[in-house]
Amino acid sequence: MFKKILCPIDLSDVSPKMAPFIIEMATKHEAEVHLLFVVRVLEHFTALYVPDLSISKLEQEMIAGAEKRLEEFSSENFSSLPTVKASVVLGDASEEIVNYVNKEKMDLVIVGTHGRKGLEKVFFGSVAEKVVKTCPVPVLSINPYRVREA
Repeated sequence: MFKKILCPIDLSDVSPKMAPFIIEMATKHEAEVHLLFVVRVLEHFTALYVPDLSISKLEQEMIAGAEKRLEEFSSENFSSLPTVKASVVLGDASEEIVNYVNKEKMDLVIVGTHGRKGLEKVFFGSVAEKVVKTCPVPVLSINPYRVREA
């Protein structure tokens, strides 16, 4: 049923806790896994008189760094799977996740419920919550802080 599984990853210290769930679902469904990291757009800093060229260069460096780290994360945590694709995009996280689902015709999204807390959550919202509300395919949400150790 689920042949293509999207797993948005934030590369935080809890990201590896998501791996066993992703691997289990992918193995059970013989699915390919897509890892996605979204680099936040820095355009709101243009109001600070920072040249667009500097912001654009920084975004490109962030993308390159994220691509390298996502590749490392993939080989460290998903080497047992036959098909894992890693992608980095620039934009708003929840929007880009849903865009990726539509573009790549994903069947399932596995998303962590962790991330921002407190005021940061109030200002930026919960990516997982927005994905659950707007995603056209099933979303499995996992709280990695509540995961039982094997």
